[in-house]
Amino acid sequence: MTTDNKDTKKDVIRQKMLEHQSEAKVVRKIVLIISILLILLILLVGGGGYLYIKSAMKPVDPKSKVQKKVDIPIGSSVTGIAETLESNGIIKDAKVFKYYVKLKNEGGFMAGEYQLSPSMDVQEIVGRLKTGKVLAQASFKIAIPEGKQLKEIAGIMAAATKQNEADVFNKLNDKEFIKSLMAKYPDILTDEIMNASIKYPLEGYLYPATYPFYKPNPTVEEMVTAMLDKTRTVLSDYTGESKDKKVSVHQLLTMASLVEEEATEKADRKTIASVFYNRMKKGMPLQTDPTVLYAQGKHKEKVFYKDLEVSSPYNTYQNKGLPPGPIANAGRTSIEAALNPEKTDYYYFIAANGEIYFSKTLEEHNKLKAKYISSKK
Repeated sequence: MTTDNKDTKKDVIRQKMLEHQSEAKVVRKIVLIISILLILLILLVGGGGYLYIKSAMKPVDPKSKVQKKVDIPIGSSVTGIAETLESNGIIKDAKVFKYYVKLKNEGGFMAGEYQLSPSMDVQEIVGRLKTGKVLAQASFKIAIPEGKQLKEIAGIMAAATKQNEADVFNKLNDKEFIKSLMAKYPDILTDEIMNASIKYPLEGYLYPATYPFYKPNPTVEEMVTAMLDKTRTVLSDYTGESKDKKVSVHQLLTMASLVEEEATEKADRKTIASVFYNRMKKGMPLQTDPTVLYAQGKHKEKVFYKDLEVSSPYNTYQNKGLPPGPIANAGRTSIEAALNPEKTDYYYFIAANGEIYFSKTLEEHNKLKAKYISSKK
C-alpha cells in the first residue's frame, strides 16, 4: 500500500469521527433543550397549581358585605358541604375545600343554618362550621350522658320529641333500619353488630354528647344520624392507632363500655382497663358486675351471688373474654383508656365509697372486700 492511500484512509476515518462528534453535539443540544423545556413545563404546571390552590383558599370576594343563609343538613358529608358552599358562592372550589379538610384532619362539622359571607377564607369557614356558630337558634337540644344504655337513650329521645318510647326503641332495633345505617356508616357499623348474641345492635354506638336540632320534630333517623356522625368523628382520631393494634371498632367500644360502667368520677380509667387486659391475657374471666346487670336488663345498687348465675353470653363471670358487644355508650376518656391502658400488675379492683381500690393478688383483693364491701354480696 502506498503512502498516499494510507493518508487517504486516515483522512476518511478522521472525517467520519468529526461527523460523529458533530452529530453527538447536536443530539446533546436537543436533549438539553427538551430537558429544559420539560423542567419549565413542570414548573409552570406546578407553580400554576400552587397559585390556583392558594387563590382558592382565599375569600371569593374580600370586600363583600353580603351575608348568605346556608343550610347544612344533618348527616352532610364533607363533599356535600363543600358543594353546598361552592353553589352558594361562599368558596371558590369544592375540591380544594374537601382536600384541605382531609389534609388538616378537620371534622366534627355541625348541622344548622349558617350565615356566611364570600369575604370569609376557607380557614374561617371551617372554624365556623366546627364551632356551630349558626344563624338560627336550635329548636331544642338532646343531651345524652355518658354510660347510658340504648333503652335509656330511646327514652331521652322520645321525651324530647314527644314520641312513644316503645316506638322509638323498636325503631332503633328494626333490622331494615339498622341495615340502612350500616350501608351509610360501613366504617363503624360492621357485621359484628349483627352477631346473634348481640342484644341491641346500636348499643354503645350512639355517642354521649349534646345534640342541637333546628326543627321541632326531627325523626328518629335524623337523631340517630347526628349521633353516629359524632361517633364517627370521635373514632376517626383513633383509626390509625386501632389498626396498628388490630383492635376493631366493635372491640374498642365494647371494652370502653366496660371501663365506663365500672369507673367513678375519680377513677383512673386506664388502670381499670389494664386490669381487664391483664385478666384476658392470663385467661381469667373479667368478672365485671355491670355485664351481669346488663344480661338481666336491670339497674341495681348491689349485685348478689345469685345474680351471677344468669345464663347469658354477656355474663363475664361465666364467659371469658369480652362480652358480645358494648353494654352502654362510652365517652372519649374511656375510649382512650380502652386503647391505651396503663401497664400494671393488677388483676383485681373493687369500687367503694366513690373510690376504686386495685390489688395484684386474690388475697389482697379479699382483704379489701372485707374492709369495704363485705356485706354487699
